Amino acid sequence: MKLSAQEEYGLRCVLHLARGGPGVSLTIPEISRAEGLSQPNVAKLMRHLRLGGLVQSARGQTGGYTLARPAESISLGAVLECLGGTLFGPRFCNRHAGKEETCTHAGDCSLRPLWSTMQLMLHGLLERTSLADLQGGEEEMRRRLEHWTVAVAAGPRRTQQA
Repeated sequence: MKLSAQEEYGLRCVLHLARGGPGVSLTIPEISRAEGLSQPNVAKLMRHLRLGGLVQSARGQTGGYTLARPAESISLGAVLECLGGTLFGPRFCNRHAGKEETCTHAGDCSLRPLWSTMQLMLHGLLERTSLADLQGGEEEMRRRLEHWTVAVAAGPRRTQQA
């Protein structure tokens, strides 16, 4: 599994806006410089985020981009959904049918429940994590995630069948 460049860079851009504080407006060149991204790429990412309702734009000398809602109310799930979608969704099997019209395992697939469960777990974490949660440093985020990862690791174990 990989995050696309669009998802990573878009998340960095919106997080940069969040770190600016409520009501702070930043221009594409400012975001571009801060994140080390090209201006055309930032413009494309901000367009996706604006169309997704996560940022607002204003024109003019004092214009730029601001968060559409407080950072506490914007989940990482919403940002990543806006930028690229989900890991496993309803059309996943149709998009990975190989050279056939439908997947040869469409009727009985042992991978489908695995991907679906992974998507549910990932979605849960991303929906519980807001842009505000990411405004601290790396160590602070590690501490925030520690109890969640312990709970996942302590989950049901695979049992040996006799």
